[in-house]
Amino acid sequence: MLDHVSQPRSAYGLALLLAAAGGAHFAAPRVYDTIIPRALPGRPRMWTYLSGATELAVAAAVAHPKARRAGALAAAGLFAAVFPANVKMARDSRHRPPAYRTAAYARLPLQAPLIWWALRVAGRAGVPAGSRTSWPARSRTS
Repeated sequence: MLDHVSQPRSAYGLALLLAAAGGAHFAAPRVYDTIIPRALPGRPRMWTYLSGATELAVAAAVAHPKARRAGALAAAGLFAAVFPANVKMARDSRHRPPAYRTAAYARLPLQAPLIWWALRVAGRAGVPAGSRTSWPARSRTS
């Protein structure tokens, strides 16, 4: 695969994933309300909308080349930050149908490749098209 093609595609793919997830928080908020950890203050809907808006903002940053590195690092942090909600979803699925339970538990290990993907996009942000660098980040001298 050509570096000059794969770098933007990977970033745009990550941005699309984040935008779709962020939009889903507004399209179907009840689904997300149920996985907000009870330890968080305030109403779950507030956290649902806040996390959705955050995903949309991070998606926009990842999509913009000048903000891509910061956006991708924010995406990695966001993927780590929502892990407790995924744990709650899995734990709460004990009495749900097997297919739902399987999906809830399958989400848990998916956080690691999402974080890796975001870090990879961050490490490649600003790298001239076609150049080869080591991952996760090249040294900066500016």
